[in-house]
Amino acid sequence: MQFTELHQEIRRVVREAVEQDINPHAEEWEAAQIFPAHELFRKLGARGLLGVHREERWGGLGLDYSYSVVVAEELGRVRCPAVAMAIGVQSDMCTPALAAFGSDELKAEFLAPSIRGERVGCLGVSETGAGSDVAGIKTTARKDGGDWVISGHKMWITNGTQADWMCCLCNTSEGKPHQNKSLIIVPMDVRGVERSTKLHKLGMWSSDTAQIFLDEVRVPQRHLIGGEGFGFMMQMAQFQEERLWGAANVIQALELCIQDTIEYTGQRMVFGQPVLHNQVVHFRLAELQTEVEALRALVYRATELYVAEKAGGALMASEEVIKLASMAKLKAGRLAREVADACLQYWGGMGFMWESPVARFYRDGRLISIGAGADEVMLGIIAKTMGILPRRGKG
Repeated sequence: MQFTELHQEIRRVVREAVEQDINPHAEEWEAAQIFPAHELFRKLGARGLLGVHREERWGGLGLDYSYSVVVAEELGRVRCPAVAMAIGVQSDMCTPALAAFGSDELKAEFLAPSIRGERVGCLGVSETGAGSDVAGIKTTARKDGGDWVISGHKMWITNGTQADWMCCLCNTSEGKPHQNKSLIIVPMDVRGVERSTKLHKLGMWSSDTAQIFLDEVRVPQRHLIGGEGFGFMMQMAQFQEERLWGAANVIQALELCIQDTIEYTGQRMVFGQPVLHNQVVHFRLAELQTEVEALRALVYRATELYVAEKAGGALMASEEVIKLASMAKLKAGRLAREVADACLQYWGGMGFMWESPVARFYRDGRLISIGAGADEVMLGIIAKTMGILPRRGKG
């Protein structure tokens, strides 16, 4: 992927935001297990970082998706990865379908203020019985007069306690599970929306995660994104951007973990010499860095193809992009686990301390193999594109 001066300027702006607006507060937000989403997002919105590839008419920069990948990659420098994840939910996970298929009225009401950072969004897909199996969701929406009436629940919702609106996947008919779903915008302050207390997670502490209950929630029928019954298809399209964003985001985090380990093992003395001077250690770190470069190449290749397809007018990702995005997401999750485990070992007892950066990455990075489709789902998608599994629906 060829980077322009504008790509490098976007990198500089993101890096400045990380250094000035996020990392100085990382320890405070980790301890509080939440960060001030509205305050931070307004700052990021003012820098133009919440809609780099959205249309200018809605406040975006009108750039292609490669610039979002640059943003994601640079946000890997954030010392509390949960905040980077929450930013990605706002910019590239709850908004793609709205931006691509929503009405102008919906975009003016929800997309534009989200790009400015004035409204916080969340994505309502997963449920306690339907995480990786998106087709298995139970939340329903029925028409009544001019409204949708929505009942059900959503689980593990990032930004859930602070969000102003949700992009909610619902069953809107009794049809086939891949054809009976719709995406509907749900304002989080309407009657019938109940947020659970903030969920306590293994890692990703500095972002809030909630269970959301929807009890006969009424929203206008105009809150439907795109056509009725096309929600599953649109959510699969959203997933491609989410997976690419997540894979790009982990690259710098992996490099940071390796660099932290180089610095620490260069100072940690064992048997009269730095741990880093043992061949088994520096060879292993070199091997891990090579794997990171392979991940970067895969992300860039998928991004180039996706950008080219979008430039050609495609609304949905091709099978090749779906395959490459799934491969990148699979590789990112597995490499996060491998790098964190290997590096923590070289920190010795200090690596087992809760406050050490390698321990935080060990905890936080584990989510990458679960969120936006577990490793096993990615393997299934890849196998389908290889023609070695039957196709029961698009993923």
